[in-house]
Amino acid sequence: MKQWTRWEDWVAIAAGLAVALSTLFLAPMGASVAIMVTLGVLLVISGVVNLAFPGMVAMEYVQGALGLLLIISPWVGGYVDTTTFGAAWMSWICGAIAVVVAALAVRPSMKAHHDAITH
Repeated sequence: MKQWTRWEDWVAIAAGLAVALSTLFLAPMGASVAIMVTLGVLLVISGVVNLAFPGMVAMEYVQGALGLLLIISPWVGGYVDTTTFGAAWMSWICGAIAVVVAALAVRPSMKAHHDAITH
């Protein structure tokens, strides 16, 4: 598998950018800004690492874990507001996207890793 070509990692990067940059436009609640910026930047970093090294299977799991952290962060950070589209909804949506694309990327990453090992 070639570097910088996997669409799953580009989607994860976009989700990370969206969640991190959304703090500029959404009303802050609780610890939403700190959590969303931190997890968003970490999601972008994991996506770039996955693009640069497509055979690193562990990074796919890291990406999925960051997505799960985004999903639970509104309850942990105290910014659950289901009445309006705000920080909680952005965390849930981008977290779910990160989990789905990480799950879709595990098998291709395993194949790339397997192909890179010399027999």
